[in-house]
Amino acid sequence: MLAPAFLKPILAALCLTTALIAQAPTTPMPPKLTPERHTYILHNFKTESGAVVPELTLVYGTYGHLNADRSNAMLLPSHYMAKLTGYEWLMGPNRALDPNQLFLVTSELFGNGSSSSPSNTPEPFHGPRFPIMTIRDNVVAVHQMLTEELKISHLKAIIGFSMGAQQAFQWAVSYPTFADRIVATSGTARTWPHGIVRLEGQIAALTTDPVFNNGDYTQPPQKGIEAFSVVWAGWLFSQEWWRKELWRSNNPPGTTFPQVLEHYRTHFIPGADANNLILQMRTWEHHDVGTTPGFNGDTEKALRSIQVPFLYMPSATDMYFPLEDARYEAQFIPKVSLVPIPSLWGHTAGAASNPADGKFLNETITRFLAGQSVTPPTTAVQAND
Repeated sequence: MLAPAFLKPILAALCLTTALIAQAPTTPMPPKLTPERHTYILHNFKTESGAVVPELTLVYGTYGHLNADRSNAMLLPSHYMAKLTGYEWLMGPNRALDPNQLFLVTSELFGNGSSSSPSNTPEPFHGPRFPIMTIRDNVVAVHQMLTEELKISHLKAIIGFSMGAQQAFQWAVSYPTFADRIVATSGTARTWPHGIVRLEGQIAALTTDPVFNNGDYTQPPQKGIEAFSVVWAGWLFSQEWWRKELWRSNNPPGTTFPQVLEHYRTHFIPGADANNLILQMRTWEHHDVGTTPGFNGDTEKALRSIQVPFLYMPSATDMYFPLEDARYEAQFIPKVSLVPIPSLWGHTAGAASNPADGKFLNETITRFLAGQSVTPPTTAVQAND
C-alpha cells in the first residue's frame, strides 16, 4: 500500500485533516506524548441553526498535567476530520510546546466520527438529518467543556491549523480575553466566496454517486468519495509542488505519478463516512467571524475587536486559504503579526508537512509565545524538499 512517510502516523490514527495533509513530524514521537482521551457530554445543546440536540458527545485529549492554579493550559482545536493527536508536530522538549511544562488540550470537531456526528447520532438526527454545526457551535461547546469540566477559566494560548485556525479566530472574537495569545496557521477568519465554491464542488463530486441516495445510503458511496478525494487533492498542494514532483520526497524510490494519484483517489481519508465529510464541509462553509452576535455580519468590525497578540501564519501557496485573503484580514487585527510560511507545500505547510516547514513553524511560534518579535521571512517561497 502506497503511503507517504509523513502521513503514516496520521493514517494509522485517522487523525488528520484529509489524510493527505501531513500533520505529523518526520521523526517518531516519544511515548510520553500519548494523549489521554476524554469525552464530555452536552445536554440539550441548541445549535445556531435552531436545532436542539438532546445529547452531544465532545471528544478531547490532554497532554501533560494541569498545574495547581490552572495557569499552564493551551488549547489546540482540531481541523477537518481530525482526531485528537493532530498537533504532535508542535509538541516535545525541543518544539514549541513542551508537555512537561504545559497542559495541552486538543478538541475534536463535531462530525469527525468520534465526537457527535451524522454517523453515530441516533434519529431524529442520524445521517443527513444531523444539524449543521458552525464553528461557533464548536467553540461554545469547547468553552463549556473547559470551564465546567476542567475548571479552566483562562488559557496561555490557542493554536489552530486550518479549521482549527477558524476556531482560533472565533475564540478571539467570541471570548476576547480568554487566552493570552492566538496562533492561526493556514486558515482565515471567514470562508470567502471562492472557498465556498471549492467546497460546493467537492460536495457535488461526492453526492452525484447514485449510491449516496440523498444521504440515506445503505453502503458507502465509494465512487462519490473517490471523486471527492481527487478534487480535494487537486487543491491541497501548490501547482509548483506538483510540477517539481515534490511528492517524491515522501514516497519510496520508483514511485510513479499514477500510483500517487491512485492512492489519493482511494485512500484519502480511509473509512470516512460521507455524511460526516459533508457535515464538516458545511461547518467550513458557514464560517465568518462577522456573523458573531453583535457584529451584524461585519467581518472587519469583528477582526478589529480582537484584543490579544495574534500570530497569523498563512501558507504562501495555500489554495484553500489564499495568502491575499490573509493579508486582507490582517490589516484589521490590532495586534497582528503576519508571518507567511515560505513553502511550496500549499495548505499542508501550516501543519509541518515537511522538515523545513516544521522548523519554521516551531521556531516562529516559540518566539511568539515568549513575547519576542516575529518577522516575515526574507524569501517568498522555498522548495522545502
